Amino acid sequence: MTDVQPRACPIAGTLDLVGERWSLLVLREAFMGVRRYADIRANTGAPRDVLTKRLRSLEAAGILERRRYQDRPPRFEYHLTAAGQALEPVLIGLREWGIRHLPDSPPAPRFLHTCGADVETRVVCAACGEPLDGGGLVTVLEEADHVRSDGDRSRSD
Repeated sequence: MTDVQPRACPIAGTLDLVGERWSLLVLREAFMGVRRYADIRANTGAPRDVLTKRLRSLEAAGILERRRYQDRPPRFEYHLTAAGQALEPVLIGLREWGIRHLPDSPPAPRFLHTCGADVETRVVCAACGEPLDGGGLVTVLEEADHVRSDGDRSRSD
């Protein structure tokens, strides 16, 4: 019996950094301008130890930056870095998916462009500009990957 190695890819790597519930809720708060520990904790409901770990891991990953705003006692705010800001479409996409597929969800915050209009995510073809609306996607696997005849994808050695 051979060991199956999980597929390594940018999706898996990103999930390692931000794919846990509390990390995503911290990012939601950061996108909404909430920067202080007590406010993040109140808005997410995260346990103290979990929130502290998530803030540290997001900071270590270069997604958040900690800035001192008070010397005595030392207090910090958490700001999105450029890498953190690049996750904005992901959060907007999660919000849109929840609105569409979780009809009993509480009202979601709106995200507005500086012009005042609602913001939405769109995935389009880089060449022709056609939107990807639940179809038309072809996945190209690396040569080390293959799809078995039963449709299962696994790595070949």
